[in-house]
Amino acid sequence: MISAERLTRRFGATTAVDALSFVAPDGAITGLLGANGAGKSTTLRMLATVLRPDDGRALIDGRDTRSDPLGARERLGVMPAVSGIYRELTARENVRYYGRLQGLAGAALERRIDELLFRLELEGCAGRRGRELSHGQRVKVGLARALVHAPRNVVLDEPTNGLDVLAIRSLRQLLRELRAAGHCLLFSSHVLSEVAELCDRVVVIARGRVVAEGSPDALAGAHGASLESAFLAAVSDRAP
Repeated sequence: MISAERLTRRFGATTAVDALSFVAPDGAITGLLGANGAGKSTTLRMLATVLRPDDGRALIDGRDTRSDPLGARERLGVMPAVSGIYRELTARENVRYYGRLQGLAGAALERRIDELLFRLELEGCAGRRGRELSHGQRVKVGLARALVHAPRNVVLDEPTNGLDVLAIRSLRQLLRELRAAGHCLLFSSHVLSEVAELCDRVVVIARGRVVAEGSPDALAGAHGASLESAFLAAVSDRAP
């Protein structure tokens, strides 16, 4: 389970995230929805221990990201919006490196890599260097790195960005399988149809605060029977 408790982050005079609180439960897909500049990526970076909150706290299975960052990271897999894979390492080497960082080694690690390469349809490019991969392939390698240690909690920032239709379909199926296995999944997206189809819960952020949350159906039913209308209503309520 991932919990944000009054998370706050400032950059100079700008408050990017303002006392933001929500819970992403186990066995569910939670979508983080907001316009550009709403604070989504800053929130995810705090949850991933990349940024320290100025106030409040983030918990990963009860581990505080500030007081116990290593404990939090062990229970968390993160795929950032920019995959950032190593250009001179092969796809397999990229995943292996992250597996070793998580304490995996030997035959068990190689079996896990094989499993992920097969599941993400990367077998044909496993030996190609990062600079030789297509954008979609780099995204998949980034996802494999996030999942190599089988974390109970997975954070994905715009995971379908740049993927083709078949790759998106495959990713959606993988997320559903992880949900069925009891994992906590949290992802941000600008694609409302994707959020409506995949998510059990939606958290809408505007100007660094939660302005609406609930199931897609509940939010849609309260605002003209569509998630888009619910999102627009929630965001407009926070307009300056």
